[in-house]
Amino acid sequence: MRAFWREYRENWIAVVALAVVVVIVLAALLAPWITPQNPYDLASLDLMDARKPPGFVGSEGYVHWLGTDAQGRDLLSAIIHGLRISLQMGIAAGLFAMTIGATLGILSAHAGGWVEAAIMRVVDLQLSFPAILLALVLVAVLGQGKSQLVIALVAAQYAYFARTAYGAATAERQKDYVEAAHATPLPGWRIVLRHILPNCLPPLIVVGTVQVANAIALEATLSFLGLGLPPTEPSLGMLIANGFQYMMSGRTWISVYPGIALIVLIVAINIVGDQIRDQFNPRLRR
Repeated sequence: MRAFWREYRENWIAVVALAVVVVIVLAALLAPWITPQNPYDLASLDLMDARKPPGFVGSEGYVHWLGTDAQGRDLLSAIIHGLRISLQMGIAAGLFAMTIGATLGILSAHAGGWVEAAIMRVVDLQLSFPAILLALVLVAVLGQGKSQLVIALVAAQYAYFARTAYGAATAERQKDYVEAAHATPLPGWRIVLRHILPNCLPPLIVVGTVQVANAIALEATLSFLGLGLPPTEPSLGMLIANGFQYMMSGRTWISVYPGIALIVLIVAINIVGDQIRDQFNPRLRR
């Protein structure tokens, strides 16, 4: 880890991106204590404070530094809570998709034969469809809610992990140490868990960071289209959608600030993932 961090900090852009991710995660975790308003408490909202510009002092006596939205929510509070929801959805979907995809990919590479053909043909078929199309269909069928949204995101993304794990496990399966392990009386599950899986983790970690960012963007897209979380739990995509109709009237802050927060989060995670990918790639190592 010390060697990894020593090489990581040589790229100052990646260090800044990591610091941004850490700050956003801390802000999301501490959202109930650092925000002046609970945007989910509809009883605390005042329509007289709706669509007010940044710097407006509301009826409750505090400054709305980023203004308010069409429901009178403090936009800064709504953005921080929206980041919390985005991170929850992205990390949960990424972990479940990695677990399912890695299991299927390594199982198909290790088993071979008809098991390999059946699993990978299903994965290839799913990869031929856009993730947003599959997620839209699943959300429309399952309905709104956090659990339904996570299921849709996992179903749309597990195939990327399965294909990555399959490629890495296939390469490892042909190496001498795996053949030597097969020559011993070790059970197959032990060979997979103790020998093949640890050597497949680096590419899976890289794909995981990228897919977390993709899951956040996909969740925001679904919420923007009105198929994400319910209106009582505004995510960044819903905040952008709520302010979209006011863009031409000059109230651009309602959509612009949540959009900036979403872009910063996704770009920062992608930069961190790119740096981790470069460090795990032996061809790029000095």
